Amino acid sequence: MEIVLPDGSVKEVEQGASVADVAASIGSGLAQAALAGIVNGGPVDLDAEVQQGDTVAIVTSKSPDALDLLRHSAAHIMACALEDLYPGVEFGIGPAIENGFYYDIRLDKNLGPEDLEKVEARMAEIVAAAQPFERHLLTREEARELFASKGQALKCELIDELPEGEPITAYTTGDFTDLCRGPHIPDTSKLGAFKLTKLAGAYWKGDSDRDMLQRIYGTAFFKKKDLEAHLHNLEEAEKRDHRKLGRELGIYMMDPAAGAGLPLYLPKGARIIRTLQEWLRRDLYARGYEEVITPHIYNADVWKTSGHYDFYHDNMYFFQINEGDDESPRLFEYAVKPMNCPGHVLLYKNDIHSYRDLPLRYFEFGTVYRHEMSGVVHGLLRARGFTQDDAHVFCRRDQVVDEVVAILDLVDHIMGTFGFDYTAEISTRPAKSIGTDDMWEYATLALKEACAAHKLKHEINEGDGAFYGPKIDIKVKDAIGRTWQCSTVQVDFNFPERFDLTYRTDENTEERPWMLHRAIFGSIERFLGILIEHYAGALPLWLAPVQVAVLPLADRHIEACTALADRIAQAGGRVEVFDQNEPMRVKIAKAQGRKIPYMLVLGDKEVEAGTVSVRERHQGDLGTWEPQKIIDEIKSAHLG
Repeated sequence: MEIVLPDGSVKEVEQGASVADVAASIGSGLAQAALAGIVNGGPVDLDAEVQQGDTVAIVTSKSPDALDLLRHSAAHIMACALEDLYPGVEFGIGPAIENGFYYDIRLDKNLGPEDLEKVEARMAEIVAAAQPFERHLLTREEARELFASKGQALKCELIDELPEGEPITAYTTGDFTDLCRGPHIPDTSKLGAFKLTKLAGAYWKGDSDRDMLQRIYGTAFFKKKDLEAHLHNLEEAEKRDHRKLGRELGIYMMDPAAGAGLPLYLPKGARIIRTLQEWLRRDLYARGYEEVITPHIYNADVWKTSGHYDFYHDNMYFFQINEGDDESPRLFEYAVKPMNCPGHVLLYKNDIHSYRDLPLRYFEFGTVYRHEMSGVVHGLLRARGFTQDDAHVFCRRDQVVDEVVAILDLVDHIMGTFGFDYTAEISTRPAKSIGTDDMWEYATLALKEACAAHKLKHEINEGDGAFYGPKIDIKVKDAIGRTWQCSTVQVDFNFPERFDLTYRTDENTEERPWMLHRAIFGSIERFLGILIEHYAGALPLWLAPVQVAVLPLADRHIEACTALADRIAQAGGRVEVFDQNEPMRVKIAKAQGRKIPYMLVLGDKEVEAGTVSVRERHQGDLGTWEPQKIIDEIKSAHLG
């Protein structure tokens, strides 16, 4: 029979041939490297039979989905080890996830770090034994009887939830059998390198009314060097954790009294945020934007018009106000804004607009509030209260491409300033959407043309756009290779329709404007968290909350240090004098710990000569400078 290979070529194989046979027929090297197959677009095990006309690809360690395959198999190997070591353990789910895998288990014993070492050792034995992954096709009754006999109540619950008629498969590794769709690596020896990384708690199916299970996290790679690199990055990430550095550097704090996910900024944090905003504000004015300010709360009717009342209600904070009196109460419902869009739309609607007025670009540093689940709140990266560098562009259809190009120019300027490499993802029309085919096609093509104009690498995320329009998401890569989603450009067909927005055309008719949402930082809180981790707290000179620490060698030098600090401050620098009665090594260590870019030391020699001894936080001793030189350094770093 004939099958089709990924390059379109046709290959003849024996009737009843498996994916492994196909790999062997291509070459012995591929047969050795083969892990699984993709037949007609679906993943299968190596021993799966192929049929006449099938399209067959061989999965090796270099294939895009190979790591997920390996990590899913590693979760099974870990479960096999757990069952050997802790008889009676019950298993929930054990998927591959980004950067690793986990398994949720129910066990009377609370596992600790020493248990992870035991599990790892047993896993190594299973890997060395090269135990095969054997697939079994079961009826619903057979599956339920099998897992009930093993005391696996959680698995029985999963079986009961499977749709009628859906094939049920299980995989056996050694003495362990798991309910699983597959596929898997051929045998355990293919697991090249692995590490169990942490323990956590997790509610069964994410439901806080259900049992709390123990979740064991791990990661796996084909090569030991890749695992070592990953573990190094994890260590780096821990050192760079913005929650830890934010506290140590006096940038922000969280207090349970204020509420989860609501950051409070200390003076240094407020300085950083205001510096970011002032820098961007000047740039936006130069690019033709106009700043607006909108309320933090709106009457619920606004959110009913926008659609948020129906579709976003659970993520919003609603409250009632009595605008009457005790005898004749008049209750009105309000909501704290989760986004700034309706305010900008109301501002547009306030006036009559001509085609000559467009594009109209409104921007705002608007603080919004969203009721995120407590389990996902994470420092500045996922907060309930945050500020967006939000803007909305109202334009004509023929202006869309130019406006998106201009927004990407701004993205490039911002990300380039911080040294971020970035890529883009264009999300296209989902199954359920509003707007005509023509509008979607035009908008999607506009986003693609804008990316092409910038030679911006982008992927297409089919069907993942919002129901009201396609979008571009910008993903930046930080200093240790992690990817973060930041900027967004979104076409919106919904708001102009819901709020009945119009403009007068050159033919004196009424048309709907096109509306673009855009945020470059995204959430300023999130962007700050990313910056702290990217720079490991050592923010660039222009953004550092304190740029210079002036260190007197002795108390008699404090007066000269204060005068120097005043001179730097008058020139626009941010400076502190370390006038505590402490040894110089302690003062330098403090300044280093606070990530201050420059330290200026004054003793008798410097005071007499009118110079300063300079230390830079990374380079160390830079020798003797004239005071004006440090002022010039600060001014040259200023981005205003």
